Amino acid sequence: MIDIVIGVAAAVIATRLVASMVHGVTLLDAATFAIAAFALVSVALTATWLPARRATRVDPLIALRSQ
Repeated sequence: MIDIVIGVAAAVIATRLVASMVHGVTLLDAATFAIAAFALVSVALTATWLPARRATRVDPLIALRSQ
């Protein structure tokens, strides 16, 4: 939870730095923050779900024997 608070605070600070480079986005545009957060969460969930799904297909006894 603290990482979300730190991330949002850093994003608010960063918007002031790049506001002149992005046309049509206000400093605290809620839609832009929501889309960016959704994209990052989607990538993170996909990056963790795919290997976990692959790991469930392995027989635990075979995996332990190879160790």
